[in-house]
Amino acid sequence: MQKTAFIWDLDGTLLDSYEAILSGIEETFGQFAIPYDKGKVREFILKYSVQDLLVQVAEERKLDVEMLNQVRAQSLAEKNAQVVLMPGAREVLNWADESRIQQFVYTHKGDNARTILRDLGLESYFTEILTSQSGFVRKPSPEAANYLLGKYQLDSEKTYYIGDRTLDVEFAQNSGIQSINFLESTYEGNHRIQGLADIPYIFGDWER
Repeated sequence: MQKTAFIWDLDGTLLDSYEAILSGIEETFGQFAIPYDKGKVREFILKYSVQDLLVQVAEERKLDVEMLNQVRAQSLAEKNAQVVLMPGAREVLNWADESRIQQFVYTHKGDNARTILRDLGLESYFTEILTSQSGFVRKPSPEAANYLLGKYQLDSEKTYYIGDRTLDVEFAQNSGIQSINFLESTYEGNHRIQGLADIPYIFGDWER
């Protein structure tokens, strides 16, 4: 019998990292004299991604997007200490581990994600960690999920992508797997949560 598997997003899902991300973007914009509007930037990256933002800015200002990425990555790495866990994250990871739920990470963060997870003492929960540097087409392409489903012989009906954005639901839907998300969705495979502590209830665990 195939077991349940979780594939986790990081920013805004397991990690409360948006303030560090926004601070890194502000510093990057400052180095290139790019006007910075925190509200608009936050709205954009939540709807799309940081990479999409940098590509757009680079095109508008005739800048090298790779240079923008390098500056931002360095700035963000210096802010690792500002990244904290979302409420209930450690408890749910531990519950899943004790429930023999196999856990993975697929994030658009770079390999700095591994450092953050290691610093927070979380790395051992995950069978494999995929980042933007793993070489897969970005979400909502199903490429990364297909890789994990095939390599670990996961059951798509019992595999859940856990995220916080519409992009994450679309990734799950395109991959033919279940979705656990903080947002409502028309995708019938989506299970909405208010907080990470809701996840065990989806599986009938933890008494209210």
